[in-house]
Amino acid sequence: MPPMKLDLEKEALPGTGTVVIKLIGKLALETVHDFIQTLRSEPAAHLVLDMTGVTFLDSAGVGALVSLFVTRKNHGKTFAIAGMNQQSNAVLVVSGLNKYLPVFPTVDEAAAKSA
Repeated sequence: MPPMKLDLEKEALPGTGTVVIKLIGKLALETVHDFIQTLRSEPAAHLVLDMTGVTFLDSAGVGALVSLFVTRKNHGKTFAIAGMNQQSNAVLVVSGLNKYLPVFPTVDEAAAKSA
């Protein structure tokens, strides 16, 4: 079985203070450590996670999203999630966290609300 992998592609939206990070792969127990270490230090005022490339999300991944949300909020920065697939959205709904995390259907909507 190949190791789980999560790639991050960063794009700054000019003049907005918003950075979009596209996640590609699995946000799961095996990938959350590097995910958190990389994104916790992101200096952008507004961060949008483009989840359209996420093929699998588990409870550890949800925990990482919550941790990132709380860290950014405590530092006066915003955070939004966009483009979740059906499986990822179901994990958030089952956990009840869809009521607390800012989730949007598209990156454009997330960027507009977070700025």
